[in-house]
Amino acid sequence: MNFSQAKLRFLEYCELDRNLSIRTVRMYGYYLEFFEGWLTLQKKNDEPIESITDDTIRSFRLYLSHEYKNPYKGNLSRQTQNYFLIALRSFFKYLIKQKMKVLTPDMIELGKQKEREIKFLSPEELQRMFNAVDVIDESGERDRAILEVLFSTGLRVSELVALNKDDINIDRGEFSVLGKGRKVRVVFLSDDAKERLKTYLQKRSDPYSALFIRYSGPKPQEGLTPEKMRLSVRSVERLVDKYRLKAGIIKRFGPHALRHSFATDLLGAGADLRSVQEMLGHKNVATTQVYTHVTNPQLREIHKKFHSGNK
Repeated sequence: MNFSQAKLRFLEYCELDRNLSIRTVRMYGYYLEFFEGWLTLQKKNDEPIESITDDTIRSFRLYLSHEYKNPYKGNLSRQTQNYFLIALRSFFKYLIKQKMKVLTPDMIELGKQKEREIKFLSPEELQRMFNAVDVIDESGERDRAILEVLFSTGLRVSELVALNKDDINIDRGEFSVLGKGRKVRVVFLSDDAKERLKTYLQKRSDPYSALFIRYSGPKPQEGLTPEKMRLSVRSVERLVDKYRLKAGIIKRFGPHALRHSFATDLLGAGADLRSVQEMLGHKNVATTQVYTHVTNPQLREIHKKFHSGNK
């Protein structure tokens, strides 16, 4: 079996047996097709899948690190390079399950990354952003509701834009969301988020099911389906940057900073790590632990008490 045949079987397995989201299957497909294209350059694409060795993977890693440049973003970051390797690991893990004598996934080592930088907003910065929204019309009410909901729930932007009006129980202040790995979790609305969302929806008189819709660009009467009225991830990214600038906040950040702010707000107030992990939808608690070094009040007290510059 050559690489192309094995790749197709793997993607079918991801969709049918593992029940991964279409987006995840497409990303696996992209990374594996890229690797297949590289094999073609090496004139190895028609060789049996068993012929791929750790030396092959090492050569591919060198190509990603030193030779390949994305036409839009230039050199690949270490994190992006690792995405290709993670896809290959999953691919070979599947092949081993199929009793094929191929490279062991453990032989594909990931490159060491820098410690992840956590961008979050202080309570004062958050309030400045919220106040920067002009709520005189429906789109303004939408924008304020989006910011409040992101900070209240810790949703990823992709999760936010996928929501429908029927998904939300505003009176209960909680709802279920389908996150990464098709894992369902419950998230909660703060009192402020409930009020903003209720005000926004009361002003809506359209028939669209999406919770957040757009108010610019082509309209349904111009041939678009109602689903096309749903706000996009890119639109939310632009929206957050717009209010960052209006609020006079110099540091650059995207919508994910509101998710980080949600986590640091809870942990800083004393919430336990496991509960925050569950609300964020993190598979491993280690992922949530990246927030603890910026939210541990004990460290601040130790510094204040013992550092000579404070005496």
